[in-house]
Amino acid sequence: MKLGLINSAWAQAGRDTAFGIRMTREIGFDSIDIFTDPLDIDIKERRLIKRECDRAGLPIISIACVAVGLVDFNPSVQRFSVQRVKAYLDLAYEYEARNVLLVLGEYIWEQQVIPPQEQWQTAVKNLKVLGDYAADLGVQIALELEPFKLSLLNSVDSMVRFLDEVNHPAVQANIDISHLTLARIKPEELRRLKGKAIHVHISDCDGKVHGDLPPGRGVVDFPPYLREIKALGIDGAISLELEYSPEPDKIVEWVKEAYAATDRLMRAEGLRG
Repeated sequence: MKLGLINSAWAQAGRDTAFGIRMTREIGFDSIDIFTDPLDIDIKERRLIKRECDRAGLPIISIACVAVGLVDFNPSVQRFSVQRVKAYLDLAYEYEARNVLLVLGEYIWEQQVIPPQEQWQTAVKNLKVLGDYAADLGVQIALELEPFKLSLLNSVDSMVRFLDEVNHPAVQANIDISHLTLARIKPEELRRLKGKAIHVHISDCDGKVHGDLPPGRGVVDFPPYLREIKALGIDGAISLELEYSPEPDKIVEWVKEAYAATDRLMRAEGLRG
């Protein structure tokens, strides 16, 4: 698998897009994931991203999208959210990316006012529509498993059930190792995602709260998860997710540390390459 980096690590430290892309290649990553909103960037930024990635020889694997409005109870919000995700899929097509990494929303009002099954079915309906749109473009959607108690997709069981109900080849799963640890999901549970997972995120955490730390700075036991991921035979990338460095001025050192640690872990399990 390729070792990639989500470029938000640089943006959150105040570094510009071109610098982040160049440093991603210089440090040694094979690929890059882009965190941007096509509705918020102008044409100059839009073209700069692809131009700099091509210049650096960094294929764009995934574009990250948070679209909690897909499960909103207001039809107008849903319609906007569907159109917004379509814009992400268009961008993925333009950038020759493989997938859009999609974060669904959470159950509202602690599941008390609106029946949770109604929100679930709303998500299924909208993902069927988006799956058709993605397939027409030749890209896929990778759904994120979140570790939060009210997230629609917060366990392997809920992920498998959701994918089975959507039943669309363009709608698959993302595996986030840190999220699995926080949700107390055992590595062997990943076997249920055979043929259903297309992308991977890797980072560390303290085992209690969301952290996205460089591997080795937290408590995650990576080898068992990586062995299960290898057995899934995913033809894609393991992308390093780093958020909000405590020392933004030392972001280059932060990313280099994370790269070196992740590279060692992947090579130890025969995953890099």
